[in-house]
Amino acid sequence: MPTLTITLPAEKWAQLQEKAKRYQVDPEDLLRMSLEELLIRPDEDFQQAMEHVLTKNAELYRRLAGM
Repeated sequence: MPTLTITLPAEKWAQLQEKAKRYQVDPEDLLRMSLEELLIRPDEDFQQAMEHVLTKNAELYRRLAGM
């Protein structure tokens, strides 16, 4: 498995440690879970946005198709 090294400002590292402590996980595990969520989410967000636009404009699309 590849390893990723990142640099965080001290303030961000402290925030990460605090959140990890609140969730009772290691900071590294919290980052890993957050990254996995980020990689999954964009597709879901796009799908929801696309469905919203298609539903919202369904009547317009029907009229344009009949032209």
